[in-house]
Amino acid sequence: MDNHCHAIGMEILTLDLMAHRCPLALLMVKRACCDLLSTQKLEIKVSADGTQMDIIRYLTNNGFILDIQAENTYQLVIIVKKGP
Repeated sequence: MDNHCHAIGMEILTLDLMAHRCPLALLMVKRACCDLLSTQKLEIKVSADGTQMDIIRYLTNNGFILDIQAENTYQLVIIVKKGP
C-alpha cells in the first residue's frame, strides 16, 4: 500500500482520497484493492463528485463486497472486502 493507506488494528486499512479525483483516485483504489488480503477490509473515503460512481462501478464489476458507511453531498465512505 502507498502512503495514503494506514493500518488500523491489523484488519482494516484506510484509503483517504478526499483530495484526489479520477483518474488518479481510481488508479489508487485499483492498486490498494489488488494488494488486499481476504482477511482485510479497506475503508475508502472519496469526495462527492463523479469519482464516486467510477470507484463503485469498478469495485462491483470486479467482485468486491461493498458496505456504504456514509453517503452525502460531501463525501462517500465505503468499506470494501474481497468477494468469495
